[in-house]
This record gives sequence, structure tokens and C-alpha cells, in this order.
Amino acid sequence: MKFIADLHLHSKYSRATSQEMEVKTLALWAKRKGIKLLGTGDFTHPLYFLDLKSKLNPLGNGLFVLKEEPDGTHFMLTAEVSNMYSQGGKSRRIHTLIFAPSFEVVEKINTRLSKYGKTGSDGRPIFGFSAKDLLKMILDLSPECLLIPAHAWTPWFSIFGANSGFDSIQECYEEESKNIRAIETGLSSDPEMNWRLSALDDITLISNSDAHSPGKIGREANVFNCELSYRAITEAIRRKDPRRILYTIEFFPEEGKYHYDGHRNCNILFSPPETRKHKSICPVCGKRLTVGVMNRVEELADRPEGSVPPKAIPALRTVPLDEIIADILGVGANASSVEKEYLRLVEKGGSEFDILLELSPEQLSSFTPPNILEGILRVREGRLKITPGYDGVFGKVEILSPAERGKEELQAEPKQMGLF
Repeated sequence: MKFIADLHLHSKYSRATSQEMEVKTLALWAKRKGIKLLGTGDFTHPLYFLDLKSKLNPLGNGLFVLKEEPDGTHFMLTAEVSNMYSQGGKSRRIHTLIFAPSFEVVEKINTRLSKYGKTGSDGRPIFGFSAKDLLKMILDLSPECLLIPAHAWTPWFSIFGANSGFDSIQECYEEESKNIRAIETGLSSDPEMNWRLSALDDITLISNSDAHSPGKIGREANVFNCELSYRAITEAIRRKDPRRILYTIEFFPEEGKYHYDGHRNCNILFSPPETRKHKSICPVCGKRLTVGVMNRVEELADRPEGSVPPKAIPALRTVPLDEIIADILGVGANASSVEKEYLRLVEKGGSEFDILLELSPEQLSSFTPPNILEGILRVREGRLKITPGYDGVFGKVEILSPAERGKEELQAEPKQMGLF
């Protein structure tokens, strides 16, 4: 069975997260997006876990559905944990995804973790012990759990982060490294960048949204072709099986908010060579620049750009539909006109991923305004301009030039039309 899965998101109990991040609203948005399987996120939070138990029914295969929608969106029990500690004389801050197969296992995990910190203070709790100890602790409770380093390259909270990470999986996890079978590439990197490290050849690269609001789910995701069950999915990830993980759906990594280096307070955006030229120092304020993902990949890479390792799982890049509409209309992605057109298109096209990835230009032209159709096709072909993100600022995608953008009026209900 082929399906799309987004396995990293957060609930309303995480900081800076929408109050709409709960399973009923998430299920609705998953249908709009074309996502069959979602991670619940935040199962370590006591109130959210009670909410999950009250609203979800176990299917007996490690996955769950809403009690009132037995054939609807499926959920996997997931959480993200932050470990902040010292190792090797340096401060480390590592975020880790945890996948669990049952409410019973989650209860054991939550009971154990509550001894080491306040799991009710945030949906992503913080602990003072090491990422290695977290891995060993969780697998001792249940070997069926799967732990995956989250957004592996972001500067501040990741295994390879320039400011608080490590240079290898082995350096972080030592003798437990054999139990790390995957990493999450994060919005600011893509599989091709990770392929430049031979040390990751046997590691599965997964992609997820890390969404903090419902409309952001699926901005990155994974396309599986296997049984829709916890064991089949986690086995596919553990084994890096290209027959069961068909491809990942990616941001253009330049759009991620840590792709390049810089200092946003001073409006300084540098490519890695520019950073080296300035010795990682901001020319405006004299402080150290935030070194981004591209620079860090180049630092650790032992292969040239364009290398493709054995068993590489392909990646497909796209831009979220609301961002395409917003760019074409020349307004912000949160504008009411964008929301209205987004919902109309999704209703006509089946789902966002059907529109972005599956429907032919002829099919799209029957319900899509020509300027938005042009935007979708340009994204499919990679014909866009992106100003890279840096130091917490998302990159800016430009699909139509300012001169092109106003040429076509948005039609409320377009008839059959030609491609352009």
C-alpha cells in the first residue's frame, strides 16, 4: 500500500504552537494534504497523552485512528525529547524523535522520564542526561521503539549542529550507535546534501514537517509502499528498504531557515565561502555568525557535490500549495484570499499532494487559474528563485517575477483552458 506519512509534529502543549494542534484538527488537515499517517507528537506531555487515550482507538497493529473515524487518518505515537548536557568538554543539545508501538509502552516511557524532569512543562521536555542514555533507556523499556535524531543539521539543537552537535553518530552514541538506523534531514538540508557523507550510507534519511500549526503538516514527508502498520513502517526505516520507502518529499533546502550562514540582527547573509573569508565573524557587529547547514555539511563531507551512494532513496522537492498561491497573488501566505483559493483548489483536486505531484497539467487546467497553474508547473520543474534562509529566517521563494505576477486575474471558477 502506497501512502504518505509525516511523523514529526507538535501538539498545542509545545511552546510557540497553535492551539489547533490536536488530533481531530490534524486529521482534517491530513485529508486536505493527502497524508494517510501522522505522528501524534508530544506523547510525553501528561495532558496531551490523556487526550490521545480519550480520542484514539488502537487498531492492534501499533497504529491508531479517531474513535469516530475508523477509516480516516492513521496516527503513530511519537514524541520529541531535548537532551542538554556536557560531553567531551563541550555543551551538547540534541533533539530526538521517539516512535512507540502502544499506549502501554508510552506509559512506561512517561513514568521513567518523569523521574528526570518536568514532562508537563512543555510538549518537548528537556533532560540533563545524554542522548546515548536516552536511547538506551527507551530501548530497555521496549526494543520495538525507534529513536531518530531530529533535524540533524540545525545549528542549535541537533546531532550534527555547528553549535552544539557532534561530528559523527559514533561520537554521540558510542557503543549504542548500532541502534541509530535513521536521521531526520530537517528543512534546511535534503538527502543529496547528506549523500556527501559516506558515514551515512547505511542510515535511512527521513523527512518530516516538524509542524507547529495544522497548515504546515506535510511540508516535508515520506512516501511508503508497505503494510500500514507500526512494525512494517519501522522495519522499512531500520532496513533502509527502497522497495518500502519510495521517496521523501522535501522543501527546497534553501528555503529552510538555517541553510546559509549569517546574522539576522545585522542583515548579513553569507554563503560558506563568504563565511570563511570573514573567518565566521559578522562584519557589522563583530560577533560570531550563525553557521548554517550547508557550511556544516561541507565541513563534514568526504564526497563532492552530486555524489549518489548505493541504496539511495530518492527525493522530490516541492513548495507548499499555499506558498505558491501567495507568491502568484503577491500577498502573504496567511492572507484570507490565499486560504479561500487553497480550500477551493483542494476540494476540486482531491488533496494538496494530488495537485502538487500527481495531476496532469490538463487535469489541473480544468479547475486551476492559469497563473496558479503556471506556478505549480514551475515548481515541478524547479524553475524558481530562492533567497536562502539564514540564522532563523526562512528563505524567500520567488516563482513569478514581479513583472509577471499581475498579468492574469485570479478566476473564481476557471473553465477548461490551455497550459499557459
